[in-house]
Amino acid sequence: MKKVLIEEPFRVSVKQDAQIPTPKEREALLQVMYCGICGADLASYTGNQPFTTYPRVPGHEFSARILDIAENEKGLKAGDIVTCNPYFNCGKCYSCRRGFVNCCTDNQTMGVQRDGAFQEYIAMPIERIIPGKGLTARQLALVEPFCIGHHGITRGNVKKGDKVLVVGAGPIGMFAMLSAKAVGAEVYMTDLLDGRLSKATEMGADGVVSGKNPDDLNALTQKITNGDGFDVCVECCGAPETFLTCIEQAAFAGKIILIGNGKRETNFVHSILLKKELNVFGSRNAYSADFEQVIDILVSGKINAEALVSAEYSLEQTGDAFEALRHNSGDLMKVMLKAAE
Repeated sequence: MKKVLIEEPFRVSVKQDAQIPTPKEREALLQVMYCGICGADLASYTGNQPFTTYPRVPGHEFSARILDIAENEKGLKAGDIVTCNPYFNCGKCYSCRRGFVNCCTDNQTMGVQRDGAFQEYIAMPIERIIPGKGLTARQLALVEPFCIGHHGITRGNVKKGDKVLVVGAGPIGMFAMLSAKAVGAEVYMTDLLDGRLSKATEMGADGVVSGKNPDDLNALTQKITNGDGFDVCVECCGAPETFLTCIEQAAFAGKIILIGNGKRETNFVHSILLKKELNVFGSRNAYSADFEQVIDILVSGKINAEALVSAEYSLEQTGDAFEALRHNSGDLMKVMLKAAE
């Protein structure tokens, strides 16, 4: 089979003679169909992912066809098109023992701490396979990034009628917006890139504003909330500046949901959190239940997640796809790799 390896930063190879895995007990053999390229994969390619060791097969956003599986309580069978929960937890740490398996202290995400799905065949534990409920392979490859936004929105208990500001209109921000809209919230988005804001409007955001001029965002907050501030601010960039924007634009007793993975220190006087009595929620990975809920949202047909797919490449073109994303001016949203029909 073929598999993609990041040998070291900026060096990608496609191995043509990799061995097809042999499933262990309670595992299934899957034929990978589509893979999405995540920001974490791009960071592994550029050497900016601190948890990646090399060589590494990237990829944790994917869909697959079951080729071989034992009888199981989920009713999964050969031929089913599925997706998978790619976050492997130890089952023993304090987080796992309390049921918070998404933030296992020894978390191993496919494509980062262990090999991922950028290959033609993989073996997966049956418990991690999520039934596709009739969705297409391309739709199912979008479920995992959708789950990242959905888990954050769920964690912050966003509800109908909330006025929500999503800071960052990349793929994760878009999925956070769609998740908040799905529960009936009124959602606005800000970003530095005009192309992303146009896409946000197309995808159903209630309003957008450029983040280039802080006065414009202040004016939006004044207009939409009558100066009260947003009930919920969702940070999807991981930058100090955008976290501070969320603090500023949130209402007193409002909520801040942190989804973006920060790489720089943020300096601020923390008394503002006390003064406004802000509720700050960190959000990491997702539960299998999030996958099931997102699939139900997509099955309902109310959201066209595929509208976020900007380009499609083959496994052999993975290096080209990484380079396209590395030089992305904002026009590319989700980039997909097609591994099989």
